[in-house]
Amino acid sequence: MTIIGPDGTLYASVAKTMVLKNNYLELFGNGTDWLDKPHFPFWVTALFFKVFGINDWSYKLPAILFLMLGAWYTWLFARKFYNETIASWSVLILLTAQHIILSNTDVRAEPYLTTLIIGSVYHYHRAWSEKKFLQLVLGSLLAACAVMTKGIFALIPIMAALGIHLMATKQWKEILNIRWLIAAVLVLIFITPELYALYYQFDLHPEKIVFGRTHVSGLKFFFWDSQFGRFFNTGPIKGKGDPSFFLHTTLWAFLPWSILLYIAIVKRIRNRKDASIVEWYCIGSGLVTFLMFSLSKFQLPHYLNIVFPFFAILTASYIYDAARLKHIQIIQYSLVTLLILATAGLHFFFKPGITNYALVIVMGIVFILILLLPKFFRVSDKEIIIGRTVLVAVLINLYLNGFFYPRLLTYQGGTSAARYANEKFKNTPVIQLRNRYNYPLEFYLDAPLITIDNLNDTMGIPKPSLLLLYQEDDSLGMVPMQSFYNFPISKINKKFIDPATRSSQLKQLNMYVVK
Repeated sequence: MTIIGPDGTLYASVAKTMVLKNNYLELFGNGTDWLDKPHFPFWVTALFFKVFGINDWSYKLPAILFLMLGAWYTWLFARKFYNETIASWSVLILLTAQHIILSNTDVRAEPYLTTLIIGSVYHYHRAWSEKKFLQLVLGSLLAACAVMTKGIFALIPIMAALGIHLMATKQWKEILNIRWLIAAVLVLIFITPELYALYYQFDLHPEKIVFGRTHVSGLKFFFWDSQFGRFFNTGPIKGKGDPSFFLHTTLWAFLPWSILLYIAIVKRIRNRKDASIVEWYCIGSGLVTFLMFSLSKFQLPHYLNIVFPFFAILTASYIYDAARLKHIQIIQYSLVTLLILATAGLHFFFKPGITNYALVIVMGIVFILILLLPKFFRVSDKEIIIGRTVLVAVLINLYLNGFFYPRLLTYQGGTSAARYANEKFKNTPVIQLRNRYNYPLEFYLDAPLITIDNLNDTMGIPKPSLLLLYQEDDSLGMVPMQSFYNFPISKINKKFIDPATRSSQLKQLNMYVVK
């Protein structure tokens, strides 16, 4: 499926530029030096582009593989502290949490980070409990890759998991054990490729203009501005914080399990003195990260994905230990019924059309399984609840990824324009304005993309070329050769969903031939 912009196509374009330039040290975005995210996800994506070619699926494949590895680590972790049943349920809950599925549709850094954090905690626990140096090295390697994915704040969920567990289990001496100092040194060693790349691209070139000024240090940005600067809202990239943001975001992002998750957390904290509770990694990593993001001024829904493995384990263990099933049945069956009705309502109002009848048949089979699950399989009452919830999540996301998103992506004008140019004007350069930088256009275009600051800045541009402008930017009164509807589809709203008001939300991209 087409990569969703702007962020997904931006990250894909950065990795694409790496491969085309054969330059794996420097990051380029917006047609210039790019200082924002660290290198690790781009290195992984560039490797897949190099092996499989630059396309949709080779961008999404490594993220999906990383998530599967994260599911495996979730299973290993839950099995170690609980049992195989809870481990299996944890994996099912993780893989059907709505924003986990969405993060593999709109791929950014989170599938990588989710796996790196749960994997690091798992190996660090084994390093501590089994006194194995190899486990310490593996935990530090994954922690370092997490830092090279999102910055040093990626260490907080890992340190919180370890620290809260050791404190809750009153193992005070272990907190100051020399192994954690060794781990810190190993992490520092493992992130040297990132540090060198930033130093090479920015610190060695103080004349480069970044964030509208010169003398910008890539290392300072990495260690301070991109992390503490965002947290305290003092860096070059700012946001607007709401302390309740992740409280209500988790309600939909962890669907269809979010209500049970909140109950599980409250129950765990209330029973914190219960001797049967053998691990505090999940509650420590989850709640500390939740609190940190809630206090931050820079908040996005996908940030919490990184602790979803811990949330999944908490939820699975709660269901397993629950003595009364009635309230779980009421909660889950009410939720999944509402989700099915909401999806039906979305289809009714959005009207994406039906073009894949094979998928309709598959969805019908899944729906029958939901209704007749106890008839087909001899499973416990708890497994019926989990099975039906999982199948509803599958059903809804078959619809979203099979019908809703493909139709939605037809309104991603940059992608449509790039494909039109590739087909009708092969190898013809395309010109765009810098203040209207179009990431889908950059990724999907096979020909050179030229970015100019204004329409008079045409010195040295080859002829003929194609010019792509928003309709309101055309001050020359030219007649477009082709037009494309454009909408920021990662920010859908009620007016766009309704066909009667959709046109009011669309902007028009026009393509011209410049001779």
